[in-house]
Amino acid sequence: MSNTSSGYPRIGILVVAYNASTTLAKTLDRIPVDFRDKIAEILVLDDASHDDTHLEGQSWAERNHLVKTIVMRHPKNLGYGGNQKAGYKLAIERGLDIIVLLHGDGQYAPEMLPEMVAPLVNGEADAVFGSRMMEKGAARKGGMPLYKLVGNRILTKVENRMLGTNLTEFHSGYRAYSVRALTEIPLQNNTDDFDFDTQIIIQLVHAGKRIVEIPIPTYYGDEICYVNGMRYAKDVIKDVIEYRFASKGFGTSNWVASPDEYAFKDGDGTSHAQLLDMLSAAPPSRVLDVGCSGGRLAEFMRAAGHHVTGIDYIEVPSVRERTDAFHQVDLQYGIPAEVGTGFDVVIAGDIIEHVARPGAALREMQRVLRPGGQVLLSVPNFGHWYPRTRTTFGMFGYDRRGILDDTHLRFFTRSTLRRLVRQSGFDVVEERTTGLPLGVVSEMDGRRLRLLRRVDRGLVKLRPTFFGYQFIMRLTPHAEEAQLVHG
Repeated sequence: MSNTSSGYPRIGILVVAYNASTTLAKTLDRIPVDFRDKIAEILVLDDASHDDTHLEGQSWAERNHLVKTIVMRHPKNLGYGGNQKAGYKLAIERGLDIIVLLHGDGQYAPEMLPEMVAPLVNGEADAVFGSRMMEKGAARKGGMPLYKLVGNRILTKVENRMLGTNLTEFHSGYRAYSVRALTEIPLQNNTDDFDFDTQIIIQLVHAGKRIVEIPIPTYYGDEICYVNGMRYAKDVIKDVIEYRFASKGFGTSNWVASPDEYAFKDGDGTSHAQLLDMLSAAPPSRVLDVGCSGGRLAEFMRAAGHHVTGIDYIEVPSVRERTDAFHQVDLQYGIPAEVGTGFDVVIAGDIIEHVARPGAALREMQRVLRPGGQVLLSVPNFGHWYPRTRTTFGMFGYDRRGILDDTHLRFFTRSTLRRLVRQSGFDVVEERTTGLPLGVVSEMDGRRLRLLRRVDRGLVKLRPTFFGYQFIMRLTPHAEEAQLVHG
């Protein structure tokens, strides 16, 4: 059994194996004897092999009592990524602190296990990758075929460029992870295929986790490779492109974590900038921020001297520090009495498209206004060329944010929004149209970005219903509605 001392991290070795009956025991034998007392558990997961991999693992476990070894055989093949997901789930359930991925075919050196875990034990990393590319010429000396070496370097260069990283290798399967870090990324949504390793790197980078590389020896023997190189390269490139789009709000990739807080839209011409500008002429006012999320917009309003009450159906951390008062409210059930009434301004920034009954929500906002109060409303334009193009070519689908945000329940064009506003008892006293949020989705330099903004503003002015990204309205209740509510 393991002699791991109290206070020392519980280290697990996850051995993924498939048709590895001839190599598994030899690989396990190579685990340094003087390191075995540091290992809490070895988890051998046989991915429904067609040979005796499972029996070989059990036989090794019976002969080696220094380390607790659990051998499991999946009843069906889960795939390379699926086998890892099962292993990491087991590591979490068994309370391990560090988990090292080791391949049962012996391609990655078990002799390097002490070096692989050292940065994690010392608290210097959240993940450690063994790299065959750190030492010049080592990969070729170890038998890596030239075409694989070239392909590895090309893919790694592309991935580094697209992710803003500086790793020497993306495609080594020798990994060590902090189990806590694994619990903080949506790895169960990852692919079951060989590009699982790429997706988990992307998730760690997206989450701001610390990655350390160490050099490892390269070994290519007579093991069978189950990877289709061209398909793997295609999948890897697809993953990084999908991530880039998801990070900009396009698509709904469930393996890329979404922020809990609704994004504050800063920058020239965005809906939030327009709402702040429309509020700038008002004296210090009592403002109700409907759907305030984390209170980013409220911060700016408070800085301008306004008293801001925020409501939202979830409480985002720090929202109470950014608002004068916060109430957790599901707008679909109305605005409760404890929120109060007599507000000078109600801000409904990109909110009514999220509720099933937007007309009822607008009437609730009218009810809590003081006589002469106003609602500042922003709504994305479904008539914009982007959703029109996607629907025209049969590519309708949701995004992580924007016009096709996957949390939107209702869609509006300018005419349907105007109709809803009138039917809900409001007059439109001011209307604005924004262009594309280019500062959010573009990484162009300042000069080109300014030029593109000028072109976009010109197109919005020319045809707002087609090029307008969002509509911003200043609303006041109909005179008769105001008398009915406040009379």
